[in-house]
Order: sequence, then structure tokens, then C-alpha cells
Amino acid sequence: MEECPACGSALEPDAQECPSCGAVVHELTAAFPPVAGPHADVPVRDAADSDGPVLVVRKGPEIGERFYLDRPRLTVGRDPASDIFLNDITVSREHAVLTLEAGSVSIKDVGSLNGVYVNGASVTSADLKGGDAVQIGRFQMVFHSGGGK
Repeated sequence: MEECPACGSALEPDAQECPSCGAVVHELTAAFPPVAGPHADVPVRDAADSDGPVLVVRKGPEIGERFYLDRPRLTVGRDPASDIFLNDITVSREHAVLTLEAGSVSIKDVGSLNGVYVNGASVTSADLKGGDAVQIGRFQMVFHSGGGK
């Protein structure tokens, strides 16, 4: 059972505030409509030349940030313990999981509020190909399979 970070009282698993002291325990995920239209014109330099798969933020918070996909399983979410931490209220604490297997990368929504979009289409899971646009909350990222040149 969780404890309130402010007073240490026991909390129910889905509690949003402490019943003892009223402290906010978990920030709610804000709903927001997905970005529509053409891809952003933010240049993504040298990402395709990386040695392995990488997601590069091209629109939204943290433009230019790179997330190297260097493990068989990576969690994505607003929880600071996530492997890929996306610090924005439009991202669920546990939003998605990326899986690397036999040279391919797949993404799976793990019950997020705002969903996962690949090339503008809502998906529950999808295999990623080089150049795919991945949207999680306000973060629009481009996937590069890597492999260098």
C-alpha cells in the first residue's frame, strides 16, 4: 500500500489525494486532441546515422531530444522512473512500452488516456519503420532505425 509523501498515511492504490492531510498524491493526466496535419519542419540532423534505433522529438516539449533504444524493453511515461521520461501532463504515468527484438522495434500502448499514434493513426501496438512519426501526448517523435551510413 502506498503512503502519502506529505504525512505518511496509508493510501488506496488509486487515491489522488491523501484522506488525512489532503495533499495531492498523483497528478491527473490531462486529455488533449492529437496533432493533425503534416509533420513539423524541425530538422532532425544525424539521427539516421546513429548505430541503433532512436526516437527524436520533433514537435512539442524538448524538441531535439534523442531517446536511444538500447535495451530489449523500455517503458515510456510521465513517471520519473520510466526509461523514457516524458514530463508533460498529456502523457500518462505509464503510457507505452517499446520492445526491441530481432532488429525490429515495436510500440504498445499500456492503457494510456491519450493513446499512442503512429503516422497519425491511433494504435494499440505497431511495428516501427524508419521515418515513422510517433506521438505520445504533446510529444511528436520521428523513429530512425539506425545502422549508420
